[in-house]
Amino acid sequence: MHKKVYQGPADRLRRAERLETLQVDRVVDLCLKDRDIHSVLDAGTGSGVFAEAFHQRGLKIAGIDINPQMIEAARQHVPEGEFKVGELEQLPYEVNSFDLVFYAHALHEADSLGKALSEAKRVASKYVAALEWQYKITKHGPPLWHRIKVGRLRRIAKKLGFINVDVKQIGHQNLFLLTI
Repeated sequence: MHKKVYQGPADRLRRAERLETLQVDRVVDLCLKDRDIHSVLDAGTGSGVFAEAFHQRGLKIAGIDINPQMIEAARQHVPEGEFKVGELEQLPYEVNSFDLVFYAHALHEADSLGKALSEAKRVASKYVAALEWQYKITKHGPPLWHRIKVGRLRRIAKKLGFINVDVKQIGHQNLFLLTI
């Protein structure tokens, strides 16, 4: 049973203040910059904020979330996408199904960070990206004990065989860009 599942309303994830803090367009641009990406799995899609942004750039989109209400919300915003109920630690897709697996403030929700990254590496053919709150107390985001330290993610990624881990700071967030 997942202990860290977002249970709030979907529309809360789309509040103007939150979207401004997330810097959605900047994050998507950084994920795509100098990368040949045509398909994206938005893992932990929530209401589909990032799925929608990737779709607006002409990419093929799929999304998973453990919460069925979030899947319905995402479908409303990206009807062309393929959305499924699923767990981060057991993605319901075949090997190399997507160019990029993307997490927006979802990776910290995984019961096992290593298993979630391993699954992302399995279904991604090129890249994995994760937007997470920095490991410090801020007015936004989950409690500190839910957050991911940069060094911890780097160690796990290295152990899993990722070629490179680049970290970009975006306000109070870290964007982890992992190359397979």
